[in-house]
Amino acid sequence: MVPDELKYSKEHEWVCIGEGNDALVGITKFAADELGDVVFLDLPEANTVLKQFEKLGEIESVKAVSEIYSPISGNVLGINEQAINNPQLVNESPYDKGWLVKIDINDLSELENLMNFREYEAFVANEGH
Repeated sequence: MVPDELKYSKEHEWVCIGEGNDALVGITKFAADELGDVVFLDLPEANTVLKQFEKLGEIESVKAVSEIYSPISGNVLGINEQAINNPQLVNESPYDKGWLVKIDINDLSELENLMNFREYEAFVANEGH
């Protein structure tokens, strides 16, 4: 995946729209770098209903435990078992092998509440990071 083709939330999650209403969700490279070495992921089970900007799960690094928020509403189709078994994939490959959940999006219009790559870059720069 190419970061400039994704949509971003202010909580540093990304969403990549696939075929139909399927989408992959993960955290940004910025978030992964800020967290440090990821050691544990707590992700929802399949068929869990997620609401946009509400808690999706937790990510634990050597520094802290942080909540992950869903950038989009939908039903969880599955989780990235490779990332569960090897959490460092989130650091090594946040936009590819380190994705977190696959969602069936309920409302594509919610994508309008998210930022494109240029907007996200400006958002991160303006946060003082």
